[in-house]
Amino acid sequence: MTAPVLETENLVKIYGRGETRFDALKGVNLQINEGESVAVVGKSGSGKSTLMHLLALLDAPTHGVVALKGQPTNNLDAKQLNELRNSAFGFVFQQFFLTPNQTVLENVTLPLKIAGVHSAERKRRGMEALEQLEMADKASNRATDLSGGQKQRVVIARALINEPSVIFADEPTGNLDTATSDVVEDILFGLNKDKGITLVVVTHDPDLASRCSRQIYLVDGEIDRSASPAAASSLFADRSQSRQGEQGQVTVKEPATGQLIALSEADAAEIAEAARRPHRAGRHAAPWAQSTTPDQQGVSE
Repeated sequence: MTAPVLETENLVKIYGRGETRFDALKGVNLQINEGESVAVVGKSGSGKSTLMHLLALLDAPTHGVVALKGQPTNNLDAKQLNELRNSAFGFVFQQFFLTPNQTVLENVTLPLKIAGVHSAERKRRGMEALEQLEMADKASNRATDLSGGQKQRVVIARALINEPSVIFADEPTGNLDTATSDVVEDILFGLNKDKGITLVVVTHDPDLASRCSRQIYLVDGEIDRSASPAAASSLFADRSQSRQGEQGQVTVKEPATGQLIALSEADAAEIAEAARRPHRAGRHAAPWAQSTTPDQQGVSE
């Protein structure tokens, strides 16, 4: 029997202590099989982003185990984690995290540069990825010259550059209009179907979640295994904003670029709390840049 591509055992994440203690995850056990598309859904504060960060090896659990293809990752050092994350995972985030003063091709090939791949090979593989996303004609453009939909295509191309086993998508259509969102979703689910890439989507969006082959419903840091699709609709009841021009958001400055980005109030509060507590170096760096110089880093949430 093939081991799940991702598996957790009694996964616990606790922030703070004493009166400020917050149990973000409370003993989560799950398996994600190769080639699945899985949605992690729940209200703000349910623990879904924390779960994704642990699954993607962006943070360490307080207790419990995360295993990749049957191999526990708890004892890996920072260098090993960086190498594993860069080779096994691709990331698609709501805020894009493109470096504005670099070309589209340079943005796409950044994970290869970090991995030490020669420039000629980086260019070849980068152009192949851009061609898949119908963005090859924009290779020399700056990221600032692109529309929101084009930026997200570039982000997906970057996620594909190392031929990952898993793509993590955190609200991948949150900053896009409905028509563009549909296109981006089709691309992601096409990659899942045609290339067998495991897709893990964190979302508030019930329509996006319904497109996944399986949904994991989180309530107060625990998996609600009794939730049916109809009953689970209440998990989205607090989503009072649309995809574009959302209310209840906070605008913050991305450290690497100075670009203003919109975060939910819950995510902004989580980042602020994380900044006040001890954490591993690079915790809020863009995941492909955790071993890069400070001027290449940015927040990941």
